[in-house]
Amino acid sequence: MIRAKWGIVAVVAAAAGVGFDVGAADSQPIPDSITIARLQYDGGGDWYANPSSLPNLMAAIRERTGVPLSRREATVTPLDPALRDYPYLYMTGHGNVAFTPAERSALRDYLLAGGFLHADDNYGLDESFRSEMGEIFPDAELVEIPADHPVFHTLYDFPDGLPKIHEHDGNPPQAFGIFVDGRMVVFYSYESDLGDGWEDEAVHEDSPETREDALRMGVNLFLFALGQVVS
Repeated sequence: MIRAKWGIVAVVAAAAGVGFDVGAADSQPIPDSITIARLQYDGGGDWYANPSSLPNLMAAIRERTGVPLSRREATVTPLDPALRDYPYLYMTGHGNVAFTPAERSALRDYLLAGGFLHADDNYGLDESFRSEMGEIFPDAELVEIPADHPVFHTLYDFPDGLPKIHEHDGNPPQAFGIFVDGRMVVFYSYESDLGDGWEDEAVHEDSPETREDALRMGVNLFLFALGQVVS
């Protein structure tokens, strides 16, 4: 389902000039429910943080690529039957995340079937997120993604890799990924907090340059994930 539905969108992205080699266009109409899904999870963390972030990111994707995204995000739990309708799954928060065994299994199945998870540490997610990823993928590790990886050059160039958006501890930003058979199934942005930069300007009072870096990286991530759907 993931590849069939979103292959259509990738054709639109290719027509917008983002450079995907997707082959022949699907004859089906473009779905009217194309969006990014936010992951709702248990454990006490605020999965709903940065409420204006995804609508602003989706607006940037629409305006800069022509991909016809909805103006509203979706919200899904790991056991939601609609999970596979959303190849780009986003999660964030400041606190603990905990999945049940059934949820871990569902997330693993979703990711192995072509889904993509972007986890964006909003300061406080790191320890529990890494633990959960170890449970979901005991056979694959979170590895640091180098600055020359295509995800940093999909549409916009980031020669130094993941941009620094929010200070937190003042440590350099790091990007980590989980790869299965060469495909990135998880992208983890750490010590960066892209979602803060996607929020409305007045929320964090980030500079225009910082917000632009965050949006550009978000566009890159979305297009990279779309490219994997049809690769």
